[in-house]
Amino acid sequence: MNRPHVTRRTALKAGAAALAAPYIVPAHAFGANEKLNIGVIGVGGRGQGDLAAVSTESIVALCDVDEQRLVAAAKRHPGAKTYHDYRQLLEQENLDAVVVATPDHHHAPATMRAMKRDLHVYCEKPLTHTVEEARQIAQVAVARQLATQMGTQNHEHPGYVRLVQLLRAGVIGDVQQVHVITDRPGRWWSQGMDRPDQSQKVPSHLHWDLWLGPAQERDYHEAYVPFRWRGWWDFGCGAIGDMAIHLLDPTFQALHLGGRPVRVASQGPPLHVHSGPTHMTTRFTFPAQKENGELSVYWYEGATKPPADIAAKLPMNGSLFVGSKGEIAIEHGQQPRLLGGAKTGADVDGEKSAPFSGTHHHQQWITACKTGSATGSNFGYAGPFTEVVLLGNVAYRVGREVEYNPADMSTGDRAADLLLRKDYREGWAL
Repeated sequence: MNRPHVTRRTALKAGAAALAAPYIVPAHAFGANEKLNIGVIGVGGRGQGDLAAVSTESIVALCDVDEQRLVAAAKRHPGAKTYHDYRQLLEQENLDAVVVATPDHHHAPATMRAMKRDLHVYCEKPLTHTVEEARQIAQVAVARQLATQMGTQNHEHPGYVRLVQLLRAGVIGDVQQVHVITDRPGRWWSQGMDRPDQSQKVPSHLHWDLWLGPAQERDYHEAYVPFRWRGWWDFGCGAIGDMAIHLLDPTFQALHLGGRPVRVASQGPPLHVHSGPTHMTTRFTFPAQKENGELSVYWYEGATKPPADIAAKLPMNGSLFVGSKGEIAIEHGQQPRLLGGAKTGADVDGEKSAPFSGTHHHQQWITACKTGSATGSNFGYAGPFTEVVLLGNVAYRVGREVEYNPADMSTGDRAADLLLRKDYREGWAL
């Protein structure tokens, strides 16, 4: 189908938007039954699932640095053009939207290039590799009025939606503490390691230089690829960057933590310069506001154990909310349970404060691309959320508490501020 892309994208810029707000777009901007032309960057691992989820639309471009994964995806979508370098994919003229499912260090370079072409973007979590990238991505997404979604599929889970409704309704009163735990990294990938001092032969099917992309050059080693990249600072964000984006999502959403100053302290084993810790405890402290007191959010990862009284009520890969009138516990992907004298919450009608869309996370984004409707994890929301989560790693790496002021994106600590950003290899800057 030959379609007027320029006219449509001009229409998509109509109206006003703010961070985390719905997109205001004329209903005629895209026909309800017209299919998007989507390019997918990263088609193995999580990207394979993303590709399947958006395959109701027209898949016109595929990119992966792994020949084997790219060939397998191309067999399922024989009409799509194939690439190893997403910078080339993003030059393809007939694109409407892209999905970014790469290792973390590629998220911002790929996403920013797409948005500067006025392409809608679905990007896997964490949204970015650094705090500075999260700020830049959020600003550009809002300024260009693009439909965006960070890949936090459980944002629309009915259990998490209900949790947000109960918290906003004050069922447990003023929330004073939140405790969140994950068993990762564990067996999933290695952390607490020094960088390999030996090189290995690059597999014939892997374009290693393109896999490195914005990261500084180094020799190939199987310690990095495929999934083990998450544990290395140059490529991933460790366990907190992986699971906290899921598990802290209802806390961040329900308690309106975006854009608030925060003190962050992390403890764990002795620092390894190149990789994340085998375990870590992080405390995020949000100062009191008019409507509520000081809030402490505790994050436990790996072998870290919370105090015994908390551990007894905190489900693994779950959260415990401690309020002035009771408690709520929830396991990831389940329904919330009220504890400690909290009222049942049966009378809480939360449809106005946190409506349940009943729409699949990817489909919600596809609909937004076509109609301008809202997405739950749009970059205006996901950007500030990612900033806060990644501060846990910053505090651990400098070995002291940092006090982050989002207004000027600074901690006042020179070493910590240097970790809010990074340098890019030539040809890969945002």
